[in-house]
Amino acid sequence: MGNALQEQLLKAGLVDKNQANRAKSTKHKKMKHQRSNKQTAVDEAKELAAQVIQKKAAHDRELNRQRDEKAQKKAIISQIKQLIQTNKVPKGNGDDLAYNFEDNKNVKRVFVSQETHDHISLGKLAIVKFDGQYEIISAPVADRIKQRDEKYIILRNDPSEKAEEADDFYADYEIPDDLMW
Repeated sequence: MGNALQEQLLKAGLVDKNQANRAKSTKHKKMKHQRSNKQTAVDEAKELAAQVIQKKAAHDRELNRQRDEKAQKKAIISQIKQLIQTNKVPKGNGDDLAYNFEDNKNVKRVFVSQETHDHISLGKLAIVKFDGQYEIISAPVADRIKQRDEKYIILRNDPSEKAEEADDFYADYEIPDDLMW
């Protein structure tokens, strides 16, 4: 109750002094409670806003990370393509030897000269696959591609394995000239 209204009610005798004081006390408590509730509501709103901002920042960081990852993958693929295009060894025509190799459990072949055939067998050259095409590149370039992404390397013979094969039990037997792999 306001002061003027309280005085009028006291003069009219409708309320006594104790009732007026209780009403004033109740009103004061109610106002105090409302003020504290407003403060709590404001604090909760600030906390919710801060949480929303944190979630958005985390989401934005994740999107940026994904975007950077895609850009990095794209750059690596571009580097691999450039390495293959600039360093590929010319393949032979249909009159040359067929070099057979395995790709995803399927036997594939490329036609190469005798010299290229020997270099692939010795591990000096490697076979890579890019955009569905098989290309022949030198071993050091194959190693550089392998550092970036080894799934492009289809065949890379290890020269040390050839040395071990020389000590093989069957090394004394002659291999027919017409046997090619």
